[in-house]
Amino acid sequence: MLKRGFEPIFNNESEVLILGSFPSKMSFEIGFYYGNPRNRFWKMLQDFFKVELVSVEAKKDFLLHYRIALWDIVCLGSNMQGDKESSMDKTLLATEISDLEALLAKTQIKTILCNGKKAYFLLNKYYPHLKDMAKSLPSTSPANVRFDSKQWEVELVSKSNF
Repeated sequence: MLKRGFEPIFNNESEVLILGSFPSKMSFEIGFYYGNPRNRFWKMLQDFFKVELVSVEAKKDFLLHYRIALWDIVCLGSNMQGDKESSMDKTLLATEISDLEALLAKTQIKTILCNGKKAYFLLNKYYPHLKDMAKSLPSTSPANVRFDSKQWEVELVSKSNF
């Protein structure tokens, strides 16, 4: 079953784009990015920036305050494994790619941090001219057993405007 992803979180002052692949089943259930409580994304940001991010509104405010945009490369797609819905990137079927050019035109984004290999792969496939702006970082998914937050910390703390 095809699903439409979430709208981007950004404003005209956004300088860094964190680009995921596509919302997980749990994210769709709560209606916001990185909804799986085992996903490391929000906890990682809380630890780096010494903030508490409990509500969706607090998360949006945080992102905008630090000039971070958040979106997924796939805006229409599905994650199916056989007849079962999945949250694994390896099962992701992308039928429509997000319009990154439109987002970039409305912002000050100079850096794209891809949350995992799938987002980076799709960015390079559909937007190869943006490769120099992009960096592949370890997926924050609980399925990634080799997650290393240090790479994220270096990129986010050095590029976020305090």
